[in-house]
Order: sequence, then structure tokens, then C-alpha cells
Amino acid sequence: MTTADLLRQSVASLVVAAVFALIYFAAARAGHRFISRMALKGEPGARAATLWSVVRRLLVIVLVVTGLLTVASSVWELPLTPFIALGSAVGIAIGFGAQQLIQDVVAGFFLLLEDQYRIGDSVTLAGTSGDVEEIRLRVTVLRDVGGNLHYIPNGEIRLATNMTRDFARVVLDVTIGFETDVDRVIAILGEEATILAEDAGWKDAFLGVPEVLGVDRIGESGVVVRVAAKVRPAERWRVQREALRRIKKRLDLEEIDLPGNPVRFYRKDDGGAGGTTR
Repeated sequence: MTTADLLRQSVASLVVAAVFALIYFAAARAGHRFISRMALKGEPGARAATLWSVVRRLLVIVLVVTGLLTVASSVWELPLTPFIALGSAVGIAIGFGAQQLIQDVVAGFFLLLEDQYRIGDSVTLAGTSGDVEEIRLRVTVLRDVGGNLHYIPNGEIRLATNMTRDFARVVLDVTIGFETDVDRVIAILGEEATILAEDAGWKDAFLGVPEVLGVDRIGESGVVVRVAAKVRPAERWRVQREALRRIKKRLDLEEIDLPGNPVRFYRKDDGGAGGTTR
């Protein structure tokens, strides 16, 4: 091979590399524009950016491999059979040795693509509940109520339960004694739920009027009355705790006993010196 041939092939290689580099930069620019457009439409930026990072890495791999093969075959006129055989062997070895890793990455890509949950959502994944702190390609990071971090491989997520998407529903089951007047309790619960929903400090948390659904079931210890309210996702637990507090105080005031929870009631005829425990 003469010096002129070597120079020609080197220049041709640089031209091919420049063409593939231009293809990459054009695709990268289009990807950034696509992410910006999604953000303007309300799409979460973190999800779009993560998806683009995956696509970008795949694009780099495809362009580099294609560019090298093009230079080797078209410019330097090297036989591709040994490279293809070596690539096949390496691919098979990686496939057998990293099946779980590949499964986790593919599952993570589709989790992001389908937007099943987002950072900050309260979810249950693989039997573990908590708030989503990170969504990576291989794992999802949850923090539970105790502050513990859980790293869940995406390939192990068969069922994802999102408790804070669009809206949440507070459902309270109040168990009363068999001898208690059910209609009276239903009226009391409806009144307390309405007062809470109309409270100036709480009304923004509600997305609808609370409902007393009535008697849900008759259990071994008493009659279960169910109350439900549609609320904003982030307010679900706060509303539930406040509703329980108000209901308990109101039932105590109305001298309505809760089975298994002795309540001391002071009556007028006690003279304020004592009372009865039920």
C-alpha cells in the first residue's frame, strides 16, 4: 500500500466519521426539541430526559458499530466475517451472563415509557410501599414511612399500585356496637364529613362532596359504616388522619361506644364527680 493510498483511506475514514457525527448531533438536537415540546405539554421533564438518555445511548452504540463496520469494509476493505463471528460470541456470552440485568433495564424502559408512576408518587411495588424517590433504568428507589430506602429491581415489578395518580379516595370504616342506632351514626358521620370538607383550612384538599355510603358489613364485633371522600393525592393521609380525629371526638361527645375501645362518659346525673365506663 502506497502512501497516497494510505492518505486516501485515512481521509475517507475521517469523512465517514464526520457523517456519522453529524447524524448523531442532528438526532440529539431533534431529541432535545422533542423533550422541550413534551415539557410544554405538561410531560414530566425527568421522565422525558430519562427516556431520551436511554435512546441516546442506544443511538451512540448503533452509530459507532455501524461506522466502524462501514470504515472497515468500504474504506479499508477488511473482511467482516471474523468481526461478525466475534460479535456474535460476545453477544451470546453477555446474554447468558447478564439476563437479569437486561431484563431489569428493558422493564425500566417500559415503566418510564408507560408512565406508570413518577417521582413523589406513593406506590406499592413488589409488595413494598413507599414514596418514589428515584426512577432508574435498572431499579426504582422507594422510601417507606420509617425512612428506609428500598431498591427494587424493575424486572421484579409485576404489579405496580399507584395511590397518588390524578386523585385519591379516603375510605373510613367505622365500627359501632350492635345496639347502636345506625341511622343516628350515619347522620353524625355525614355531618362531620361535611363540616370538614367546608372548613376553610381543609376545603382545598377535597375534590368532591364526602359521602356516607352506609352499612358496609356486619362483623363479629359490630356494624361497619363506611365513609368515602375524593381528595387531592398529596392530601390523602392528612385528610384521613383529621377525619378520624374529628369522628372519634364527635362519637365520644355523642356517647357512642366503639367496640373493643372502652370510653368513659360523664353524665349529668353523675354530679361531675364520676362516670360510667362502657
